[in-house]
Amino acid sequence: MPSRDFLERRNALWARLRELTPGAPDFEATLTELSTLIGWERERVLAGLGLTPEDAPPPGEERS
Repeated sequence: MPSRDFLERRNALWARLRELTPGAPDFEATLTELSTLIGWERERVLAGLGLTPEDAPPPGEERS
């Protein structure tokens, strides 16, 4: 069973992502941190937020 600290951190990161603008530097940093913490790929985290990769292009990529 995951530790309380892990669960609190995971939940805080999800909540933070919901507050941020997709594609913004803070969004990307938080997404990367959550992805690393829970072992999910970027696309899976985005899907958990109801977003697609086109909704939140990685840094350096422009939206089409």
